[in-house]
Amino acid sequence: MSRYLPEPAHTHGSPRLTGVLLVNLGTPAAPTAAALRRYLKQFLWDPRVVEIPRLLWWLILNLIILNFRPKKSAAKYASVWMPEGSPLRVYTERQTKLLKGRLGAKTGILVDYAMRYGEPSIAATLDRMKAAGANRILVMPLYPQYAASTTASVYDDVADWVKRTRHLPALRFVRNYHDDPRYIAALAASVLEHWEKTGRGPATPNYRMVISFHGLPRRSLDLGDPYFCECQKTGRLLAEALGLDASQHLVTFQSRFGKAEWLQPYTQKTLENLAREGVKRVDVICPGFAADCLETLEEIAMECKTAFLSQGGSEFHYIPCLNDRDDGIAMLAGVVTDHLGHWLEAQPGDPQTVERARALGAADGDKFNG
Repeated sequence: MSRYLPEPAHTHGSPRLTGVLLVNLGTPAAPTAAALRRYLKQFLWDPRVVEIPRLLWWLILNLIILNFRPKKSAAKYASVWMPEGSPLRVYTERQTKLLKGRLGAKTGILVDYAMRYGEPSIAATLDRMKAAGANRILVMPLYPQYAASTTASVYDDVADWVKRTRHLPALRFVRNYHDDPRYIAALAASVLEHWEKTGRGPATPNYRMVISFHGLPRRSLDLGDPYFCECQKTGRLLAEALGLDASQHLVTFQSRFGKAEWLQPYTQKTLENLAREGVKRVDVICPGFAADCLETLEEIAMECKTAFLSQGGSEFHYIPCLNDRDDGIAMLAGVVTDHLGHWLEAQPGDPQTVERARALGAADGDKFNG
């Protein structure tokens, strides 16, 4: 049996297309314990996500976590589930559709999306794009800040597909966009719009803006992962764009898991401390997420809000992710266009290919790859 996946039928003279693949983290198929168990098993077994010796982690994951966590997580997902489905998938689908529309003037570009965990998988989407005629594909993980546990894991999954594919397209990757001026400008615009609706935050006595990023184990920083530094740069650039001084904002890290030390300061603990210190209003933004999801809508907008108010805070405002905002889509289009480079040049099919094949004696020109 061949190690390679079956190749799609080839037709000479068909247009050669450029593909853009957006990749987000993933989501369970439904807010149920069974769906969560499948999703968590795939997610938490990734050695990029949990760097614990495999045998020990297999025992912890299968005997403890997967027996107790799915039901609890399912209830959390149910609290933010949208009529169309998981928020992360809904917004990623919208981003894909809108990006396709914005790039529509550039002929020969396919835009699709995949999830690193769950469906649609990266491999299935790459197969679909290749079958549609994409012989050049740009992979864009929707993680503004690079981390081995997120961006590099996407590379891993693409590499697994590469190892199983005989006739490969040319591949390019977007590594990060944490300091792209268009990204910072879109974030700042979303904050300014929020302030127009709720009153300018910095004008409020005892105010803080909390810029929260997904956490990672502290060990990742010690081993050389640049994620912490890239988050700090995003936070600094956003604060500068908004005219906030050091006393008006701070960068924190959320979603701690397990008992090991993670990147600090922790978001919820920071919010509780701010409230106890007399801070009355906080605006919280999560620039590390391209689309709203469980970690923003439930953990921040619900759990952290409750924590802040319970400790004496008065106003808690969550500022949504860029999601399907026009400036956010324009930013994605700009990053994609920059990385496509000369791939944007027309690449028409060669109408003489079939004739050349027949001239060389091929019985069926459509099966000749010359």
